[in-house]
Amino acid sequence: MFHAMPTHATRVSAAVEPIRWTAQMVRPLTDAGVGSQASFLRKTFNLASVGGSERLHISALGLYRAFINGERVGNDLLTPGWTCYDQRLSYQTYEVAPYLKAGENVIDIWLADGWYRSQMMWAKNAIYNTWGDKIAAIAELRSGPGAAETLLRTDISWQSGLLPILKSGIYFGEIYDARLDDLQTRSGSEVVPFDHSVLLPHETTPVRELEPLSVQSSWKDSQERTVYDFGQNSGGYVAFSVRGEEGTRVVVEHAEILDQDGKFDNTNYRTAAATIEYVLKGEGEESFRPHFTFQGFRYARVTIAGHGEITSIASIPISSAQIPTGTFTSGHPLVNRLVQNTIWSQRANFIEVPTDCPQRDERLGWTGDAQVFAPTACYLHESHSFLAKWLRDVMADQREDGAIAHVVPDPTRLHPQNFPGFFGSTGWGDAICTIPWTLYEHYGDAAVLQETLPAMVKWVDFVWSISDGPIVMPPRQWGARGFSFGDWLQPKGPSEKPLPTIGDDAAATIYLYISSVVTAKAARVVGNVEIAARMNERAEIVKAAFAREFIAPSGRLVYDDQTSYALAILHDLIPAELLPAAKAYFKATIARSEGRIGTGFIGTPALLPALLKIGEPELAASVFLQEEVPGWLYQIKMGATTIWERWDALDKKGKPFDPAMNSYNHYAYGAVCQWLFEAVAGFRPDANAPGFEHVIFEPTILPALAPVSAHHDAITGRIAAGWTLDGDVATYTVSVPDGVSGTLVLAPGYGDIVLDGTPVTAAGNGEPTRAPLAAGQHIATFRIR
Repeated sequence: MFHAMPTHATRVSAAVEPIRWTAQMVRPLTDAGVGSQASFLRKTFNLASVGGSERLHISALGLYRAFINGERVGNDLLTPGWTCYDQRLSYQTYEVAPYLKAGENVIDIWLADGWYRSQMMWAKNAIYNTWGDKIAAIAELRSGPGAAETLLRTDISWQSGLLPILKSGIYFGEIYDARLDDLQTRSGSEVVPFDHSVLLPHETTPVRELEPLSVQSSWKDSQERTVYDFGQNSGGYVAFSVRGEEGTRVVVEHAEILDQDGKFDNTNYRTAAATIEYVLKGEGEESFRPHFTFQGFRYARVTIAGHGEITSIASIPISSAQIPTGTFTSGHPLVNRLVQNTIWSQRANFIEVPTDCPQRDERLGWTGDAQVFAPTACYLHESHSFLAKWLRDVMADQREDGAIAHVVPDPTRLHPQNFPGFFGSTGWGDAICTIPWTLYEHYGDAAVLQETLPAMVKWVDFVWSISDGPIVMPPRQWGARGFSFGDWLQPKGPSEKPLPTIGDDAAATIYLYISSVVTAKAARVVGNVEIAARMNERAEIVKAAFAREFIAPSGRLVYDDQTSYALAILHDLIPAELLPAAKAYFKATIARSEGRIGTGFIGTPALLPALLKIGEPELAASVFLQEEVPGWLYQIKMGATTIWERWDALDKKGKPFDPAMNSYNHYAYGAVCQWLFEAVAGFRPDANAPGFEHVIFEPTILPALAPVSAHHDAITGRIAAGWTLDGDVATYTVSVPDGVSGTLVLAPGYGDIVLDGTPVTAAGNGEPTRAPLAAGQHIATFRIR
């Protein structure tokens, strides 16, 4: 039984004022616990008339869908969303007058386990009933907005029954028996103890369906199961129509890849069943899509047990990232596909929370992934409210000593025995500092800095306390206080002659410096002079200590790897007198790795910007464009349609890496798109005039990418930039939104500059040339060599 969303449904913006609740949180007595058949709550009520402004405020412990008089309320998915449920529980508000009628009305609230109590974390120490063991709902129907008359509220008078959903779970999938869709109440409800103060209006864009993906090809496997290829890896679910006899079962399995032999392979899902099962009612064509789960997949394998046939099938992506705000194209097809892969990985992993992956028994809000990707996310999709909402959960999960959880919302906080010490890693916890600053730069949001500043300070103090000083020495043992993931998945090269990698102590110390600097800047913006001074002083102490501990008198960094140099150079940690030597050592690390990437999660976003900073655009282009593993374009050549977790997720013959940790939809390495926007297309925000009130245009002309074109829909309007190349003459065209100013910055090597028909004198002395830009379109030409 599929309820289509009525065209007249209206969801009220999250900007509505919080309401004063009079309803009770009630649970269906038919519910038998986690993994059991799903339940619903029902209430029949009478209205003398319908005024036209009626609103339904609703939330749940677990996931819910509401129906009034048989029509689904709204088209939001996975409501009420995912938060730290014990401290923050979202509710939605819908205008529901079109569903109501004078006289008798019926409201049903379907409930399911969702993130609240279905399996979280992987099998070894899987957690069930993470935030509670009783699903329940709270709802109020009011005659209008604000303090209007309450027409209906959840209380002990509501009845309950069982749904056709026999089992559902985020990792598990869903089993639905259409023969049971004549819903009947069979029991009552009871009030659940509940603190109404945790309720808050949903703070971000709801999860909704995106445009369907059609089947690109299909075939039968050796067991006569049909495999469908939708051509694009995504996060969502399959929707299908089927005809057949009553009791026939349709089983849908999901996979991201085919193995080296062309066979359906989802072993990398680990213990996530990620399976949909539908039992036919046997009455004509039946259509189905899951209600309370989602999967990460490109391929679907369909088994039909009984007599039936699929009449139509599609992949339905879902996401909170629904408003595209940026594009980048070049003359290099593989690079263009890389950008598209990043867009798709953001969509698949921005489902209520910025997650690592959408497919296996994980799908968690890893803080490290989010902190490296946030700037790219803000270029590609409207991400302001999404990340701001998540930061509030980061603060909710912050430990008393300032440690930030590895994943947010954190399933381990209430179950520390399953995953002891699952918090406190540098490079991950620094999300509490770097992401608010990103939101400030992109959206001009000083309020988020004010809101997060205490948590920033607590985090920086925690990191300092790990070793009680500026050199951070994380313990190696998982779960130990201050454990660090370092530069996660940094390539080591061949085992017989491995390449150097950054030590956890250097990586942690660098991030202590980064977060100290960011916290000082945030404090200055919000006018907290005392904290700004303290954090500035700390940053200087860390910087000096880093130089003593990790930089030899020759200018060589002790770990002598790409990540060390990239981060230290980008963040100005190398003394000026040692910088020329450090540059040479940095270049040598690239040569040692045969021109390939030698960075992991935290080093990769810094690699290309650092090469540009030392004046090596050709080397940056070479590293970026090389097509072997490890490299961004290798996965494109191998047919990837989203960003991989590992550089070597598939070998050249298509053989998958160890499935124990191998996601094919992991946005972290897509953070390179920030560099494409800011360095190649050449526009970025100015922290001195945040929210793109002032735009810096500083292109890097890389001939192999010509022509380049990009735009970003900032809160101030559309920013556009692009360049073409004719021999050694570049033509750079930019567009500055109305009410916005810009500055053109051209590298010292660019000459014969003409801006809007007027020659511009180069700055000379190795300094970049700068020229002011008013609102409107501008054209600059210059020679690149």
